[in-house]
Amino acid sequence: MSTQQMKAIDAIQEAQKIALGPFLFQAVVSLRKLGVFDLIFSKRKKGGISIEEIASELSISEYGVGVLLEIAESSDVVVKNEVGGFELTKTGYFLTYNETVNVNLNFTNEVCYEGLFHLPEAIKTGKPSGLKVLGEWDTIYEGLSQLTPEVQQAWFEFDHHYSDGVFQEALRTVFKGNPKSIFDVGANTGKFAVAACGFSEEVTIKMVDLPGQLKKALANVKNNGFENRVTGHEIDWLSDNPSIPEGAELIWMSQFLDCFSKDEIVKILSTCVASMSDDAELLIMETYTDRQKFDNAKFILEATSLYFTVMANGNSKMYAAKDMIELVDKAGLTIKEDINVGEYHTIFICKKK
Repeated sequence: MSTQQMKAIDAIQEAQKIALGPFLFQAVVSLRKLGVFDLIFSKRKKGGISIEEIASELSISEYGVGVLLEIAESSDVVVKNEVGGFELTKTGYFLTYNETVNVNLNFTNEVCYEGLFHLPEAIKTGKPSGLKVLGEWDTIYEGLSQLTPEVQQAWFEFDHHYSDGVFQEALRTVFKGNPKSIFDVGANTGKFAVAACGFSEEVTIKMVDLPGQLKKALANVKNNGFENRVTGHEIDWLSDNPSIPEGAELIWMSQFLDCFSKDEIVKILSTCVASMSDDAELLIMETYTDRQKFDNAKFILEATSLYFTVMANGNSKMYAAKDMIELVDKAGLTIKEDINVGEYHTIFICKKK
């Protein structure tokens, strides 16, 4: 429904949901952490469970349980049946047990919530002004290996959730031409390198990343027994003259370029072009805002852009495919193939012009 057609009473209700949204969000986080949702769900075949019973079983005051469930009930997260027992609604169930929702909620709470308070400053300065609540770094990538375990876990679970599910399908595209030498640019924890080595017994991988992250990735590779086929190349893409070695038959970038501004993307791609032979390919896998089938997927990407603004680096976002195509062209590449992968992802197979 267009907002112009919405009744005033409905419009103000939507406005109040936004105005008081953080209260509901933290109430849901508390209900999850305290085990209330799990307990309610476990009693679903027994007519629900009362506030008094919840308080008793979880050793929480009735007052505490009550204030949390009141706002949850008003927001259709739980419902009270005719005998006073609480049950999860479908929304409450998904908030508790849907993997994607869980990953997004934990990422929001552990990584972004406090920092989002500094969003206006980040917009004005072009700097990740909220990052200071986690540590004193210029970008979050410099501090990934130093984050607290809870924050680090939430960050990596969010990052991996939107890539791990398509790795096997993506690897079939990566190895279509049977490359023997791959550079994994933005190696993260080394998951792609491990998956690629498991996919092909002949391939060698050079992971290209920041020193702290590369150390973690190489340790992961060693734990999986592929240290003889995987090496590392330290780089800071924001330095004046970054460079990578020559010799890659294929350069792989998965959910990497969205971590940079448009000018930085052109710089990165141009650096890669300078190292590429005429036969080499560069593959970019991203989730684009204009390639999503469902509105909620587009909404997640748009929210993620605000994470980049206030927490990550202050100047990047989740891009539209049309924008990335322009940047690829500007860097001296041409897109040979444009492939949909899984529900959310697109792979551009690029060659030097």
